[in-house]
Amino acid sequence: MSRLTIIFLTVFIDLIGFGIVLPLLPFYATDFGADPVVIGVIVAVHPAMQFLFGPVWGRLSDRIGRRPVLLLGLVGSGLSYLLFGLATNLTWLFASRLLQGIAGANIPVAQAYIADSTDLENRTRGMGLVGAAFGLGFIAGPAIGGVLVNFGYAAPGFFAAALSLVNAGAAFFYLPESLSPEARAAVERDEAPGLLGRLKLAAAFGRNPAIGTLMAIFLLATFVFAAFTTVFPLWIGVKLDYDAQHAGYLMAYLGLLMAIVQGRMIGPMARRFGERRLLVVGTTVLILGYALMPLADTLAVLCAVLVLIALGSGLNWPTATSLASQHAPIDRQGGVLGVMQSLSALGRMLGATWAGWVFGTWQPATPFTMSAVIMSLAAAFAIVFMIKAPAPQAAQADPVAPTAV
Repeated sequence: MSRLTIIFLTVFIDLIGFGIVLPLLPFYATDFGADPVVIGVIVAVHPAMQFLFGPVWGRLSDRIGRRPVLLLGLVGSGLSYLLFGLATNLTWLFASRLLQGIAGANIPVAQAYIADSTDLENRTRGMGLVGAAFGLGFIAGPAIGGVLVNFGYAAPGFFAAALSLVNAGAAFFYLPESLSPEARAAVERDEAPGLLGRLKLAAAFGRNPAIGTLMAIFLLATFVFAAFTTVFPLWIGVKLDYDAQHAGYLMAYLGLLMAIVQGRMIGPMARRFGERRLLVVGTTVLILGYALMPLADTLAVLCAVLVLIALGSGLNWPTATSLASQHAPIDRQGGVLGVMQSLSALGRMLGATWAGWVFGTWQPATPFTMSAVIMSLAAAFAIVFMIKAPAPQAAQADPVAPTAV
């Protein structure tokens, strides 16, 4: 079994657990008396912890290796889901999401594992596998959650806990280390990555025009997707009178579409059209998808709009991540991906909080309309990147030659 297959399975099983609880969380919190604003805060605490711990895990994996950090995250996820199932009030529910945010901040480590195991020419495909694992987790997870919620909101949490702990055991025996001793030795000669050091690292990456632009695009796209996933279960309850089971099945459908885009479509499209153009296409499609969401007043129209959101997101995330890793030095890929994921976690934290407030204060469809406006800014950044960004050091890293301005 190849390294890419093993890391794919590890991330996939981990994200099944995440997918199980995500669409049920607003309904679970509502049962404990939460309003939309409080729901937004409970959703936001998960990415808030990822914002703080993403660079920590990324740089730590540069120093001690990817494998131990991935294993630690899997065990922490299992414990957080156990707490989710045992929650009896909003405080415990909040605590479970906090712990899951800390443990789940190791996605950049999985991406760095991919970067260690692929050359520049095949990196987009490798990042697409992580995206496909995310999408497939959103297929199986919400679907399983939609079935298990018939036994109460605690049942999905207990199932996710068992799944994560079994995954940790399997990874312990079958997941090899990807980072060479030479690369780790080079990082170990640097200063320990304290908080100030990580802030300087983020500032240094941000001064690179190419990486800085990609971070901004990733941040904005994640902001609006977080807003979408936070209020989508509540919105279909208001618009279509759907419950948690319906939310789980619809999120599973969205995950299936994203898996198709990221697992089968993005590689051939990147080779044919170039990653830069895909970035522009992805952001543009998302504008259309979010703008049309308020008009989705039947199941058929809703499913059609979700196709646009899945296509735009499926093209955007792995392409931006791949391009960022290509512009980073080889011994700083874990660091740049960790910083990038932390900025995206900031977007998820702010997006969830903002969406809950907007949904509860204004019209239920307002978060979607405003998200389309925000994605217009991301599309402008993508166009600037396509035109002005220099090629990475390796000529074959980006199939689209830069255009002189």
